[in-house]
Amino acid sequence: MISPNKFSLRLCVCIVFAFLCFVYLPAEAAIKRYQFDIQVKNVSRLCHAKPIVTVNGMFPGPTIYVREGDRVLVNVTNYAQYNMSIHWATVYGAIVILPKQGTPFPFPQPDREEVILLGEWWNADVETVVNQGTNLGLPPNMSDAHTINGKPGPLFPCSEKHTFAMEVEQGKTYLLRLINSALNDELFFAIAGHNMTVVEIDAVYTKPFSTQSLLIAPGQTTNVLVRANQIPGRYFMAARPFMDVPIPIDNKTATAILQYKGIPNTIIPTLPHLPAPNDSAFAFSYEEKLRSLNSPRYPANVPLKVDRNLFFTIGLGKNACPTCTNGTRLTASLNNISFVMPQVGLLQAHYFNTKGVFTTDFPDKPPTPFNYTGAPLTANLGTSKGTRLSRIPFNSTVELVLQDTNLLTVESHPFHLHGYNFFIVGTGVGNFDRKKDPAKYNLIDPPERNTAGVPTGGWTAIRFRADNPGVWFLHCHLELHTGWGLKTAFVVEDGAGPDQKVLPPPNDLPPC
Repeated sequence: MISPNKFSLRLCVCIVFAFLCFVYLPAEAAIKRYQFDIQVKNVSRLCHAKPIVTVNGMFPGPTIYVREGDRVLVNVTNYAQYNMSIHWATVYGAIVILPKQGTPFPFPQPDREEVILLGEWWNADVETVVNQGTNLGLPPNMSDAHTINGKPGPLFPCSEKHTFAMEVEQGKTYLLRLINSALNDELFFAIAGHNMTVVEIDAVYTKPFSTQSLLIAPGQTTNVLVRANQIPGRYFMAARPFMDVPIPIDNKTATAILQYKGIPNTIIPTLPHLPAPNDSAFAFSYEEKLRSLNSPRYPANVPLKVDRNLFFTIGLGKNACPTCTNGTRLTASLNNISFVMPQVGLLQAHYFNTKGVFTTDFPDKPPTPFNYTGAPLTANLGTSKGTRLSRIPFNSTVELVLQDTNLLTVESHPFHLHGYNFFIVGTGVGNFDRKKDPAKYNLIDPPERNTAGVPTGGWTAIRFRADNPGVWFLHCHLELHTGWGLKTAFVVEDGAGPDQKVLPPPNDLPPC
């Protein structure tokens, strides 16, 4: 529902359920209804108070709980002075999809579960910070703190009230649903004295494995089992960034407390041993352990035959900007193309065949091959600009290799594809070798995700079947980079069947 807000402005609120767009909903599915009121509220952290946008006055926002197959209806009323888009890949709140009633988890049933949202906090207004960076042609100021469930923890000033604590009982098992909602940082996470058993990533079950620390990129989720089997006490949960190149980041550590029942708050918690901030060896080792469950009930349907091979290079660059610092603006690109957001929605333009909004000539490979991960390239860093998309026939199988480059600098990039899960069949350091590297692919039980990390100075290969018609963004999940143009979109054509076509827009679609 769209209604005037308290400022008497007619605002547009778009609800995007990327995971529900083309899912068949049986008649017996339950309907879960939620009311979201978008409100501006004063919130205080780090001795600073500022107005921020909240859902129902909560920071983080409310959690939606549903079961697989349920239908979700969210009524959103916007009382803020901003146009809003609610999207469950990035909204600062969680949606938890439980198994169907009577269907057990494929791992030991936990005694309780908890959502753990990892995020960031800026003392300044975030819109102002972004605009300042854009006007200067430089990266915006980094965050002032990381947070766990919206709270930075006691390592920061004025945080006695702003520390998340989770009470546990000796001998019980807990399912932690971790979500990295940070805008720009991949994060390590650990709990002092406790191992974690990874059982699920991006809503897909995995072969369980135990770890003392984990790595989670923006947009990714990881579910872990934690058993309260230590001496009763207070133990820090901690999150800190991973960055294996000399790029300035907010390297401060957010903490929360795992507190055994009956233990007084006067006991000082112990800190976990997180990997070093630049520990790329741990990052590779951890990612290598991720495997799809690939059981009869939860198979890994990896495409073995590929209809379309794509090779996209990831690059940073500089374009002319007379009003910016040094006369240039930092930019980012895929295959040397910086994406330009159109004034008309891509899906809307596709459905109505509106001309002049986008083209479908995004190249399958970079225009000029080069030594992608050799010495840093600091000259001729201009990129072309355009709203150029890649057209994919319905039900075709796609292999996409994402290759990092040393344009300005190498860097890791978490890439997210809307509308699809995909299989990460291979990854490596250096330049992808089409003749040798595919022989090393895992086509048996590769991890299935919707957000994949491309390693610093390396590559990642993913495969998926294009069976969801529509227009689907592919973008770096570092907000800084996607804002610089590090994205494109796939136009997946309609299929022949009645349930293989893009659904028409609702009659009351607001003119966003």
